[in-house]
Amino acid sequence: MGYIKSAALEETGYVVLDSYNQELDPKEWQGIEYVDWKSSGDTRFAPLASAKGDIECNGFWNHQPPRTDKDGVWIPSQVEKAPNLTRRAQEPGANVGRCRVIELQPNTYADCLYNLHQDDNNRLNPDGTGWVVRGFFNLTDDKDSFFVLRDNRTENDVEYRIALPAGAQLIVDTQRMWHAATHPGPDPRYCLITSWTSGPELDAYIEKYNGRTRVPNVEVSQEVLDAGQAEQARRDAARAAYYAAKGQAEKVAMSEA
Repeated sequence: MGYIKSAALEETGYVVLDSYNQELDPKEWQGIEYVDWKSSGDTRFAPLASAKGDIECNGFWNHQPPRTDKDGVWIPSQVEKAPNLTRRAQEPGANVGRCRVIELQPNTYADCLYNLHQDDNNRLNPDGTGWVVRGFFNLTDDKDSFFVLRDNRTENDVEYRIALPAGAQLIVDTQRMWHAATHPGPDPRYCLITSWTSGPELDAYIEKYNGRTRVPNVEVSQEVLDAGQAEQARRDAARAAYYAAKGQAEKVAMSEA
């Protein structure tokens, strides 16, 4: 039967929506509670919706009963402090699974390539239902930062580099696309990440905000691109050697649960 997916994401695995005037909103991400949860880099997360309404970030399949990343429970204490962020996550009218704000410390392009990962959004998702994707709303004004998307983690034949100023909004099939952010800093980057279920509601939202399947790549010097690729290969080889010495299979794919 197959899953219900958004046609807008078929070509490139992402869409960029019209920019949001983030400067008009209060900085709600500063007052909510964060927990340590490592993803692609040095990160913390502040959940707004979780499996059972607790301040934690675990995959819904790690709870009892286990289920896919749908039907998230809003956390009253967090929603009270961040009503605008909650409203923005709910605006599409699509089913919401996990919803949280990420805090990412500064990193380099090479760090980003090493941390490229795919998300495990659709574990236990029944065939014939909506495919879970993720929305990213950049909250801080990170003019020198950019999101990296690849079809293949270690090959740069296809690499999308999407700018991340305040108000940048994109939707990504993060189970399909390898992704991470390059954030030179100097301050942490904050971004609202929401798991949405594909379907007519999400399609209408993408159309309403003029979702584009291609935007100009952030320009990066060939020297930086080559150095990042070489450093990714070096770190991958070091990791493979580490696990080989321990007699374990190499852990290549880092999945953000």
